[in-house]
Amino acid sequence: MDANTGLFKMKKFVSDASTVFNRAVQFTEEKLGSAEKTELDAHFENLLQRADKTKAWTEKILKQTESVLQPNPNIRMEDFVYEKLDKKKRDRVNHHEVLGHVLVDGGNDFGPGTTYGNALVKCGQAQLRIGNAEREFIQTTSNNFLQPLHNFLEGDMKTIQKEKKILETKRLDLDASKNRLRKAKSTSQPQAEADLRVAQAEFDRQAEITKLLLEGVSSAHAHHLRCLNDFIEAQLTYYAQCQNYISELQQQLGSYSHTSGVGNNSSNSSGAGISSGIPSSVPLQPSAPPQINVIAATPNIEKKQARVLYDYDAADSSELTLLADELITVYKTPGLDPDWLMAERGPQKGKVPTTYLEVLE
Repeated sequence: MDANTGLFKMKKFVSDASTVFNRAVQFTEEKLGSAEKTELDAHFENLLQRADKTKAWTEKILKQTESVLQPNPNIRMEDFVYEKLDKKKRDRVNHHEVLGHVLVDGGNDFGPGTTYGNALVKCGQAQLRIGNAEREFIQTTSNNFLQPLHNFLEGDMKTIQKEKKILETKRLDLDASKNRLRKAKSTSQPQAEADLRVAQAEFDRQAEITKLLLEGVSSAHAHHLRCLNDFIEAQLTYYAQCQNYISELQQQLGSYSHTSGVGNNSSNSSGAGISSGIPSSVPLQPSAPPQINVIAATPNIEKKQARVLYDYDAADSSELTLLADELITVYKTPGLDPDWLMAERGPQKGKVPTTYLEVLE
């Protein structure tokens, strides 16, 4: 390094140190009320306040939405750490899916050919469908709502905060230059005036840059509104799916209550034996009447007996779970795929594949 380079670096270091010192003095004197401060116009101040409110409320909305999607704070923290480490989040089974698997396993253990076992399987399948709908809702909300808000905070808002800090330093430089000009003697006044012009130009330029960024918050609000609509639509779809699955399940279970002995004499006598140990002072709540599905008979349909060749697990509520060697009633319906038949087993109905059946003549 030659002497000129070293001298240049030394001068720059002294200049930077002097600038930092002047800013600190100006800031301290402003806090003590002994120095004047350049005020921004009312419109600029409103833009600054709106940006600050946007940042604060976006952070709160983001945080609370995440807590709705994942109520467990420990899992949220774990996902946050995985995200910071650039690792893929674990694909967790949600609570509905866990319950669904337990119900299906229990139903299969009792036997899907039994009324109770079949009901457990149906309930489990409904819970699995709800769990899958919940997974889709969380994924959609994450992509269409949370991620845009996060990108705004990490992108545009960080840029605004950075430019605001630069504007504040330029303002301190400007006000420090004004104070030096007021205190300057006649010999140093030309240099002080030149410094003031430079400081004013830099401040005006930075103010214009910051103002343009602040005005862009309006576009961010419009984008956030679209994201909010996407979130509400995702919620609407999710809750509608849940209601549909549960309503369908309720209709299926209602048909079981008619055939499982609910309300007959044996169950009443059993109930009386159980309730006999309850003190008479405790009023008994009447049970709700059983739901009975009335299925109209379909005319001109030839029904036949069929033997089940292999076990078959229903894929959805439109199908019927089968056990090998059991006898069922089968028939064809208009519009049904030729590889399938409608089947009845007591009150239960559903389509079954013909390859699993041996139709008896």
